[in-house]
Amino acid sequence: MQTNPHWEQMTRRAFFSRSSAGIGAAALASLDASAAPAAAANRGAVGGLPNLPHHEPKARRAIYLFMSGAPSQMDMWDHKPAMADWYDKDLPESIRKGQRLTTMTSGQARFPIAPSIYKFSPHGAAGTMASELIPHMASKVDDIALIKSMYTEAINHDPAITYICTGNQLPGKASLGSWLSYGLGTENENLPAFIVMTASWTGRKEAQALYNRLWGSGYLPSKYQGVALRSSGDPVLYLSNPDGVDPAVRRRMLDSLSRLNSATADRLGDPETHARIAQYEMAFRMQTSVPDLTDISDEPKYILDLYGPDVTTPGTFANCCLMSRRMAERGVRFTQIFHRGWDQHGALPKDLPNQCRDVDQPSAALLTDLRQRGMLDDTLVVWGGEFGRTIYCQGGLTKTNYGRDHHPKCFTVWLAGGGVQGGVVHGETDEFSYNVVKDPVHIHDLNATILHLMGIDDQRFTYPFLGLDQRLTGVEETRVVSEILS
Repeated sequence: MQTNPHWEQMTRRAFFSRSSAGIGAAALASLDASAAPAAAANRGAVGGLPNLPHHEPKARRAIYLFMSGAPSQMDMWDHKPAMADWYDKDLPESIRKGQRLTTMTSGQARFPIAPSIYKFSPHGAAGTMASELIPHMASKVDDIALIKSMYTEAINHDPAITYICTGNQLPGKASLGSWLSYGLGTENENLPAFIVMTASWTGRKEAQALYNRLWGSGYLPSKYQGVALRSSGDPVLYLSNPDGVDPAVRRRMLDSLSRLNSATADRLGDPETHARIAQYEMAFRMQTSVPDLTDISDEPKYILDLYGPDVTTPGTFANCCLMSRRMAERGVRFTQIFHRGWDQHGALPKDLPNQCRDVDQPSAALLTDLRQRGMLDDTLVVWGGEFGRTIYCQGGLTKTNYGRDHHPKCFTVWLAGGGVQGGVVHGETDEFSYNVVKDPVHIHDLNATILHLMGIDDQRFTYPFLGLDQRLTGVEETRVVSEILS
């Protein structure tokens, strides 16, 4: 018997709503009863799945500070003092172990070691080492958990950033924010559950492109994709009414369009039609909620000073961090800020300090701001990039000018708030910051940990597509990094 392919894509909720009350009630009753108390933690949400969260969440919302281009871990967090004695000596083959190189350095005759030129000093109760490039975040080491043993299989930017954002190196998968929006819904029906911002940067201007698939919904209904907030003009494209169209006219137009779309949905059963109806309605509500969100004139001076001198300039990382706090206050489930320019293949001593100045004070300010508002305990903050950098130099090496190539075998991220134990350093790398030697953490494990803190078991959080129960964390077994949890 032939079936309409759109019905095969129907969500469980839609199926039960179209089925008889008896069948729907029986199916709902079969859901894991142990999830009921945890689901109460998400009771104020709009949308989301009825059986989520799986367990009591530590974080109600998350803010992801993504450093696109890959920050140099050994110049910021992964202190390697022994490298001073290795200046301009070749990386030993016993360390490299025949590992894959990019085409940018695979043809080099030598792989000269370039020790970090930046001073490190101990901070916090445990004496965590941090670079002089990040003095504000260094003062926050007791609030964050550092993971120094992250690794990935991707060695080039586009597949690597697609991998960590969507769980697969190939395009077409749903992003982390879309999964959270789909599973948990939003706490404010007048704003999207998932908002994205791309911050300006002052480092290397030849930055890698960012594609909307990084915040796309993939095979999930399109209403779960991230909404990009712009720094100039309308905060969201086409949000304002055209000249001559007032809100009353707009409302009548949407009502008529909704009736037409509903008739189409009833005839064809395409879930995307319902998604389109919901998106039109969200856009109408956002015409009021977004201008209020982006107007920071009500922020007191001491808060603006906390984030630094760039905070009043739209599109800067400081402004985006303040905006992310305002979004968190208003119930936005997931906010992601992309900061580009971290791809320092050359001129690292010139560009890296600029990048760090962009993000250091605002990142620390965000943690302070959330804490003083009583929000850090249930807001997860994540900072990191798609991979790390090599200890050896790309191209020529001098004391004042060098660059580093891509390195997937180890890099550093930090997490704070929302169930994360502060003052923790997890994992170790070898003396060259080249291989993980203790407690490796795959990027799937990082995403599994983020989901866990939001109350979701990544192994049970699936969506059927192309004959496979798709997961953000792929088909492999994953591990929640319990050592960093409070």
